Amino acid sequence: MPPDQTLLAFDTSAAHCAAALLSRGQIIASVTEPMAKGQAERLMPLLEEVLKSAGAGWRDLDALAVGVGPGNFTGIRIAVSAARGLALGLGRPAIGVTQFEALAHGLPRPLIVAEDARRGMIYLQGFGIGPSGAALMTDAEAQQIAGGAAATGSAAERLGGPVLLPGLPVAEAMAHVAAAKPQGQPRPAPFYLRAADATPSSDPPPVILDAP
Repeated sequence: MPPDQTLLAFDTSAAHCAAALLSRGQIIASVTEPMAKGQAERLMPLLEEVLKSAGAGWRDLDALAVGVGPGNFTGIRIAVSAARGLALGLGRPAIGVTQFEALAHGLPRPLIVAEDARRGMIYLQGFGIGPSGAALMTDAEAQQIAGGAAATGSAAERLGGPVLLPGLPVAEAMAHVAAAKPQGQPRPAPFYLRAADATPSSDPPPVILDAP
């Protein structure tokens, strides 16, 4: 994206609602609100507030950036759906940014990004080391790949090497990552590494009665 443009980034893939406005390479407004639920209701008002705090409006935007995961399935869908709708309505591009890209932004390489995937598993991606693509693996597998390298993310301590804190709040990092990507990015889509936890209902199916 050209360096003089304005981009609004937002993320609801975890227990938060976060947004940041980047203009001419600088963050000019940023908000992160912790919340376990309610992102669907809060997201659009939050984006309006971020724009207003910077004296900007929707038509001032040149692009949008959105967190695509991995993370909470419902949260990812909320943000991605909002980004697609806004992109269509405004006629602006929307750029997907993974949690791994955001966490790795501004940190030295080689680097491992390790996120807690629960059930004793880790989401892992290497930057300058290990797998260049993200993968789901056990602690033992992740430790073997990391080999004592520096790591960041919610599961970084489980790898046994130096732990680095993220350089920026998540939405700010996403804004910078998206701004650095070349034009013509594909439409954002949820980035899932594991199937949803939802299971079929155990209730018996309804009985359909024949019409009299």
